[in-house]
Amino acid sequence: MTLYLGLPMWANQDWQGSLYARHAKTDLLSDYASVFSSVEGNTTFYSGAPKAETVAAWARQAPAHFRFCFKLPANITHDQRLTHLDDVWSFLAALEPLHDRLGPTMVQLPRDFGPEELPKLEALLAAWPAHLPCAVEVRHPVFFHKGAAEKALNQLLITYCANRVMLDVRPVFSTPAEGHAGLAHAQQEKPKLPLHVLSTGNFPVVRFIGHIDKTINTHYFAPWKARLNLWISQGKTPFLFVHTADNRESPEMARQLYNALGELADLPPLSAFPGEAQNLLF
Repeated sequence: MTLYLGLPMWANQDWQGSLYARHAKTDLLSDYASVFSSVEGNTTFYSGAPKAETVAAWARQAPAHFRFCFKLPANITHDQRLTHLDDVWSFLAALEPLHDRLGPTMVQLPRDFGPEELPKLEALLAAWPAHLPCAVEVRHPVFFHKGAAEKALNQLLITYCANRVMLDVRPVFSTPAEGHAGLAHAQQEKPKLPLHVLSTGNFPVVRFIGHIDKTINTHYFAPWKARLNLWISQGKTPFLFVHTADNRESPEMARQLYNALGELADLPPLSAFPGEAQNLLF
């Protein structure tokens, strides 16, 4: 597997009738993993470590090639601000049944986590388990100014082979919301930050936040095709996570972008969506 493709979640009722069968209620992860090879684990950011029985169920449903990319809980990154590393190791220990299927665990830092707190990040990365990849998403504007602070951050990530998460919000901010509730919500929720394309580790992580207009997404994704193909040719393993403004269309957009990337990279075809396959039977 040279590239992992995924969505921000696997459970979304809006995908019934397309990605999933119309009345699908259980085994959504199995159906999801029959098409996509990875997923962002955003729920852990809000709710913390999942219960042991939940992790065991995920381990049964996810195939060996699948990769979960969970986020560290917000109480660790935002409330404690990386000052209680024992809680990090406890979180990773709770995921132990999935350790063979963990992609980069994402450390999403607060918007006011600046250069003066980089020693906390270094302490985390220095102690991070070597067999588990890690990715860091910064949101402080100073880390996007190409000055001393950004150089220090990038050097730190390179030193510990940690991946800098690349959040591409250009599509979603490319036009006014003009009354579209989903687009307005996305523009309020996502940080409007520049895109700095840089791979600091072996697992580049791209979070592509799409617009409701497909042509806009195609335009902004075009340069990614060459970059992702370059990383693959260099032996790196990129992770591409596709969002849309309200995520209703994210499975279809992910398929379109993946197929576009396949024009350059030698990628296996995506499987048919289970919901679409069921529709053909009726």
